[in-house]
Order: sequence, then structure tokens, then C-alpha cells
Amino acid sequence: MNRTALKTLPALLLAIASASALADPMYPGDAEGFHGYLRAGAGSNTSGGGGSQGCFGLGGNTMKYRLGNECDAYTEFGYTKSVAKSGGVNYLATIWVNAYAPNSDFGDNKLGIVKAYVEAQGLDFLNGGTAWIGKRFYYRPDIHMLDLQYINMNGTGAGLDRIPAGPGKFSYAFFKDNDVKTVLPTGGVNTKSAVRQNFIFGEIPVNENGTLDLAATYIIGEGKDDLATGKRNNGWQLSAFHRQGKVFGGGNTFGVQYGVGPGVGGAGNGQFGASGDTNFGSDVKRTRIFNDMAIQPMANFGMEFVALWQKDESNAKGSSTWTSVGVRPVYAFTDNFKLVGELGTDRVTQAGGLPAKRLTKLTIAPTISAGPGLWSRPELRAFVTYGKWNDAATASVNASNNGGPIYNNNTSGTSYGFQVETWF
Repeated sequence: MNRTALKTLPALLLAIASASALADPMYPGDAEGFHGYLRAGAGSNTSGGGGSQGCFGLGGNTMKYRLGNECDAYTEFGYTKSVAKSGGVNYLATIWVNAYAPNSDFGDNKLGIVKAYVEAQGLDFLNGGTAWIGKRFYYRPDIHMLDLQYINMNGTGAGLDRIPAGPGKFSYAFFKDNDVKTVLPTGGVNTKSAVRQNFIFGEIPVNENGTLDLAATYIIGEGKDDLATGKRNNGWQLSAFHRQGKVFGGGNTFGVQYGVGPGVGGAGNGQFGASGDTNFGSDVKRTRIFNDMAIQPMANFGMEFVALWQKDESNAKGSSTWTSVGVRPVYAFTDNFKLVGELGTDRVTQAGGLPAKRLTKLTIAPTISAGPGLWSRPELRAFVTYGKWNDAATASVNASNNGGPIYNNNTSGTSYGFQVETWF
């Protein structure tokens, strides 16, 4: 894709906004039973010396196209149990653990607890809404191709969910983030914790098969300003998502987001809705516009398409814009065999007049699958992935590769391997 097309992407995004939801729910609930997710695999590269599978990404404020391009392993799983029922209210307890490895082998990596909470569903005084307390996944839809949770309110806290209010439903959640203390060189104690409040007014019908979600976050930085841990700042973010259903057998999500200070969600490509570093001042800003379409027009053909524009600004680093376009077509030859492809291109501008970084990645993956659909899982994949980038992107590609700088000063590379992905 040429530079002119990439620079005009914001206008293109607005033009396709009415086109239109990803399979991932906006409100992740935990149904009773054992559920989870797994991705794992093994691969290598053709750089000459072989070794670790090579992955292609620009790092920093970007995410990479993931098919045949994940050099890590990850799993999360757990159990949800109805522990009591009273007057029509169902009390559910959920505990999940996870494990991550930056390479192909989980090895002796430890399990961590990612969910541990109890919710009360169907409360009459909330007009059928839900109350919960604990640690949980919360309001975290994603662009699957990029593995980008464009908003993520996970954390430990308490909330009231999906209370009918006018044309939509209202949710409120309170979280405590980074709840640790730092011992200062002087012997004193300080903290960089944050109190985060999330507000959602969603599921608002705005057109036939279309709904609108409005999400806001306000973050209060705790602790005291000092030389060791820096100045504390508050932050916020606002997001709006239009979700259109029944689009060629699938749906579309169009989003506009803006965050300030800790509201940008993190130093790299942090997730809106979470607490970023409370050292971030009001000069740190992020704006994002995206469109993500997942369709299944025929039983044996599906496709995901994403277009994204994101601008990051700060006094320390200047301004940088990430533009990305990608497509993943899936064609099934039988109920259990399909061919999956993925093509994605990224462009990142640099401050100071430096040349823009550019990267294009292509993957072909013959796949054994439990069904012909775009979202049918498990998928057992063989893949070949080719990446091509410019000189300006070489250092970033090497730095963001889990296998290290295996491509040296080259501006292209190929990796291959096998991967399984499933959710259950």
C-alpha cells in the first residue's frame, strides 16, 4: 500500500463506519462450567542460522498481525460455579489461572490468578442488573487479528453491571490498580497506585441491528510527588463504539477513542480503560479511530478486515502516528480443513523529521479446524510467514522480536512452524 493511501486512512475509516460486530462480546461473562483459552506452537526461521521462530512487528505503540506471527505461548482457564440461589438471584463464583512463555515452551512458568470473584445476577433492586466484587476480566473486546483489546477494564474491584436505564444499560466499576508500596532511599514509603472508575452506558439502539456503547474512565493517581517516583497525575479516557449486526453473516465495530495522562493506558500500546503510569501528565495523549469487520457471507468463506489510525503525543517523545490495514480471509474446503491467509501492513511516523517505519507481513496457513467458519476452533495450523520492512524499521523489528535480532540488518525474513489455537 502506498504512503498516500495510508495517510488518508482516517477519511477512509469514516467512510466505512456505517458498514459494520466481532464475535467477541463487549461484556465478557463467565458461564457455569470449565472454560479457557490456549495458543501454543513451535517454529523456526530462514535467516541462515535457524533458531527461534522469527516474528514481525514494529513494537512501541503498535500491535502485530498475529496469524503465524506469535512467538510465545499463552493459556488461561478456570471454573465458574453457581454457589447459591436466593429469590431468583444467582450467585456465581469464578476462579481462573493463566500462564505465559515468551517462547514456544511453557517450561516451569508459574500460574497466576487472573480471575477470582463472585457476582450476584438478576438483582430485583437493580431491575435485573448484576453486582460483583473481586478480580476479573471486564469490558475487553478486541480486534482479533491484531490481538488488540482496544479497551480493557480488567482489574480488582467492584461493580454494578447492565442496569436498565432509558434506551440502554448502565454499568459502573471501581478498581484499585498498582496497589503496591515503594520504599524510598530516604527510608520512607510511597506508592504509585491509582483509583480507577469506569462508566459504561451501552447497548443503546441507534439503527436497525445497530447499537452504541459509550465508555469513560477517570483515574486518580495516589501517593506523593517526590524525586524517586516522580509527580502524580490524574487521567481520563472517552470511547464510543458502534456495533452493527447482520452484516454478510457477521458484523462490524467502529470505534473512536481519546485518552489523556494515565488514561492512555500504558507506555507502549496500553489499553484504554486501564490505568497507565501516573507519571504521565496532561501532555501525554492518544487518539484512535478504527473499523473492524468480521463476516461470514458463505458457510465455507469468512473474512476479518481491520483499518486503524492512532496518534500518540507527548512532550518527551513528540508525535507519532500508527496506521494499519489488514485482512484475514478463510476458505474451507471441507468441514475440517480450511486455508487461512493474513496480509497486514503498518506505518509508523517518527518525530524530528525521521523517515517513517513501514512493515508488511503475509501468512499462509493450511488449517485443520472444528468447522468451516471464521471463528471455528480448535484450529491446528501449519504456516509460512514472510515479512518485509524498510531500513527505518530494522531496529524496531529486531527489538520487538522475541527471538532477538535474528534478521540483523536485513529488511525481509521468513518464518515457518505450527500452532494450535482454541477457546472452550
